[in-house]
Amino acid sequence: MRRGEVHALLGENGAGKSTLMNVLYGLHQPDEGEIRLRDEPVAIGSPREAIGLRIGMVHQHFMLIGVMTVAENVVLASEPRKGALLDRGAAERRVSELSERFGLAVDPRARVEDIGVGQQQRVEILRVLHRGADVLILDEPTAVLTAQEAQELFAVLRNLTAEGVSVIFITHKLREVLEIADRVTVLRRGRKVDTVSTQGATEASLAKLMVGREVLFRVEKEAEEAGRPLLEVEGLEALDDRGLPALRGLSLQVRAGEIVGLAGVDGNGQSELVECVTGLRVPAAGTIRVGGREIGGAGVRGALAAGIGHIAEDRHRRGLVLPFNLAENLALRGYRRGPLSRFGLLSPRRMRKRAFPLLQDYDVRGGDCDTPAASLSGGNQQKVVIARELAEDPLVTVAAQPTRGLDVGAIEFVHRQLLEQREAGRAVLLVSLELEEIRSLSDRVLVIYEGRVVAEVGPDASDEELGVAMTGGRAPAEA
Repeated sequence: MRRGEVHALLGENGAGKSTLMNVLYGLHQPDEGEIRLRDEPVAIGSPREAIGLRIGMVHQHFMLIGVMTVAENVVLASEPRKGALLDRGAAERRVSELSERFGLAVDPRARVEDIGVGQQQRVEILRVLHRGADVLILDEPTAVLTAQEAQELFAVLRNLTAEGVSVIFITHKLREVLEIADRVTVLRRGRKVDTVSTQGATEASLAKLMVGREVLFRVEKEAEEAGRPLLEVEGLEALDDRGLPALRGLSLQVRAGEIVGLAGVDGNGQSELVECVTGLRVPAAGTIRVGGREIGGAGVRGALAAGIGHIAEDRHRRGLVLPFNLAENLALRGYRRGPLSRFGLLSPRRMRKRAFPLLQDYDVRGGDCDTPAASLSGGNQQKVVIARELAEDPLVTVAAQPTRGLDVGAIEFVHRQLLEQREAGRAVLLVSLELEEIRSLSDRVLVIYEGRVVAEVGPDASDEELGVAMTGGRAPAEA
């Protein structure tokens, strides 16, 4: 890559992007080959050596200490001192100087746990710049950002490249690549396919390089007449993990044969709603009915028995047991009943027999029935979750961020599965931070703000209309 450019790295899940960057940052050691930095061959044995070579990396999952201030996090391990103590004033001045120089507005005195995700990402970038990095690796930097925060990040990247910093930008979002990158390198199955300029490139041309075939970006769906309500939520109230109100009398319905999208800025009660509907959180008040059956407070087994399918927001924490093999993960819903279990004993042979056709039908690549889930790429892990949930023919599928971190091919697959649920006369509640995904799949769009549904709009609503509602700019409306 060149000095002062944004160089995007594209590829399907499992194509080798993260492995390549981990080698560059010293987290993995290559078996063969050469790394050249500033025209000199280098060996990078650890992140400390990478930092010494002025290479910095901001991981998708931030590595900040919440109880410390912004300034303390930025200067950690390279603190200015007054005698044996931290020179707090010097640290704050240094952060202010970097903030002003690169357009990274943050309060150096703010505690990290009290600032938003977009601000935390700025702190991570400041920490790298404080160590003198002139090669910056960003791994899925917009995965947890709102559209506005992503635009703010792009402005920061333009400031950085103007100062001569080179940025490697790993993402699955082709629109972002075309907006921010100068060039893009595409990987497929661990090999470089091509490096192209973004000038003249299109989403379709990049997607074809990634997956080796044409990809359908527009979801084609026939108009369907919605049937009876399958999911009914009325007056739902719930507390978050801190004991503060997260849902404030929320009401909504999802009918048979429709997909209802829930749009909102992250942290406005989406996670608590999903947890209440799927039995993971006990509501403080209100009712939840599935097919007319009350399930509020019935727990996870009660929700599953009533016909809830759950594509979890965090597939590692809630969707899979990573050390379990694929057959075991696919049995997590049915392990208590026949034919998988008899007289309280599980049959590994029957689990494999049930799992094999599911792995085939859902095109799970990278392993077989005995492969640990942890060894699969993110997209194939998501296919395992979807296979398990949809194989139970749920009345209502709750899909929370179902395509987060997935490549265009995997996104196309997930969207097709959700549409098949709709066409089969079932209900889908789609919770996503991707407005394009919400608009593309949904028959109706509900906007959540501070724990309430504040608007209902059609899927043709503009970004501006949705943005106003998502920030509380409209009066509450009935779902």
